[in-house]
Amino acid sequence: MKRWIPTREQLRRSKWLRPVAHHLDNERLWRTDRGSVARAVAIGVFVGFMLPVAQFLFAIAVAIALRGHVAIAATATLITNPFTFPPIYWAAYKIGRFLLGEPDDEAAALRVESETAALLEQQGFIEGLWTAAQSAGAPLLVGLASLAVIGAATGFTLVWLLWRPRPEHRPDEDERPPEQ
Repeated sequence: MKRWIPTREQLRRSKWLRPVAHHLDNERLWRTDRGSVARAVAIGVFVGFMLPVAQFLFAIAVAIALRGHVAIAATATLITNPFTFPPIYWAAYKIGRFLLGEPDDEAAALRVESETAALLEQQGFIEGLWTAAQSAGAPLLVGLASLAVIGAATGFTLVWLLWRPRPEHRPDEDERPPEQ
């Protein structure tokens, strides 16, 4: 897991984080305790679902503001990536249609899916994503917001419930090296 989490030095050297780099020296943003990790996971998942671009930067800024572990918040944004993006956005669209009370029109969903794929090929990832989000409209935004809130709450709760502090290892008397 540690190989995927950026180090403090890697984040401090990032040109994109230069405006907030001075905050990265704060030790509480690097503590791996139950509260800071739970907040970081919630922040990263929320930002990962809500923002299609610059997730990493926004997650770090929010983690600084809410005292979450900055590297874990940045890493948790990877819940959305090029592999998970299509099914997540498709599910968000379907959830949004359901929540808005719109009829489940399979033809419309397939049309949005094919248009999105064509746009991504023609315009590039960022431009195609923006155009597809505009064409999907309110159902997509409502679905993404729902997934973001539910995902953040679930991530926070799971970390909070599953976190077990590591006991400090103290050698027993039998394990101590013999005195000379």
